[in-house]
Amino acid sequence: MLSISSERRRNRKTPGLDISSLIDMVFILLIFFLVNTSFVKETGVQVARPTASTATVEKQSAILIAINTEGRIYMDHREIDVRAVRANVERALAENPEAAVIVVADKASSTGTAIQVMDGARLAGAHSVSLAAKRPTR
Repeated sequence: MLSISSERRRNRKTPGLDISSLIDMVFILLIFFLVNTSFVKETGVQVARPTASTATVEKQSAILIAINTEGRIYMDHREIDVRAVRANVERALAENPEAAVIVVADKASSTGTAIQVMDGARLAGAHSVSLAAKRPTR
């Protein structure tokens, strides 16, 4: 009798919890949120944009070029010279030919610098070049 109970203990399986379906659900949710998340592109510098009541939201992917109050130009989180705008925009357009160029100029920056940047972007072959503005708060 003693040998039968010890045999039963050896053959008895411990109850377990199958978590494979739970892991599958976690991965499905993770993929869902990654696919539906929109990522905001930044220029790499803090800029106070001017307000415009006719400002619209750009739907397509964009190449962002920032101009701060001192007239320094930033693209992809690094400072560039005004003469290098054309080459940098050409490189970015080679990766995404349909991208629009948006110049994010500080409201206290020089208009001449913004015009030079926009001209360099157009010379690089950009079809859509615009200035960024924000809508006025109500």
